[in-house]
Amino acid sequence: MHVVVMGCGRVGTLIAQRLEEAGHTVAIIDQNREAFRRLGPNFQGITLAGVGFDRDILIQAGIERADAFAAVSNGDNSNILAARVARENFGVANVVARIYDPGRAEIYQRLGIPTVATVIWTADQILRRLAPEGSLSEWQDASGMIRLAEVHLDAGWFGHPAALVESSTGAKIAMITRLGKGMLIDEHTVIQEGDLVHLMMNEKDLASIESTLATPPAGH
Repeated sequence: MHVVVMGCGRVGTLIAQRLEEAGHTVAIIDQNREAFRRLGPNFQGITLAGVGFDRDILIQAGIERADAFAAVSNGDNSNILAARVARENFGVANVVARIYDPGRAEIYQRLGIPTVATVIWTADQILRRLAPEGSLSEWQDASGMIRLAEVHLDAGWFGHPAALVESSTGAKIAMITRLGKGMLIDEHTVIQEGDLVHLMMNEKDLASIESTLATPPAGH
């Protein structure tokens, strides 16, 4: 596929390099021409100096045939504007914008503009390691009603069937991470110490689910 990336900082550079390594064609846009030096001598894609929401620049980048667009510059406003232009003016199917401001990220997500909230994600990851109780949000749909979260289980759940987590919470286990590897559950899966359980749930049930899993299963 063809991907257009706006922003040739560390993130944009890594995205462009990995996409190209995977066999995709890439065009990358940045206002600072010197930024393209990060790409290295082996980069074969298109580099364009300019702003990523400029129609002419986007057309030169191949936006009209692009399958995806990533806005990862340092400016929230620029990223959102560019993402909207790519999606609404050029009909790009897969669009994502990096947003630093947590409040803005939530607003745009609910407006249907896929965002990666850098500050929120980083804070969540650090807090998870400082205080592992509760849950760590991993994904939320645009309406804000459905959440995927990594949940902390009391040690009393170890040795019990994974299905007991579902029946006790009303949520669905999307997957379990065990020893660093993801796995889907079946009727024989048993929760083990060290498992990371990823639950798909209704947002309104989050507090109740955290409370249920913070104590041993009832009757066991």
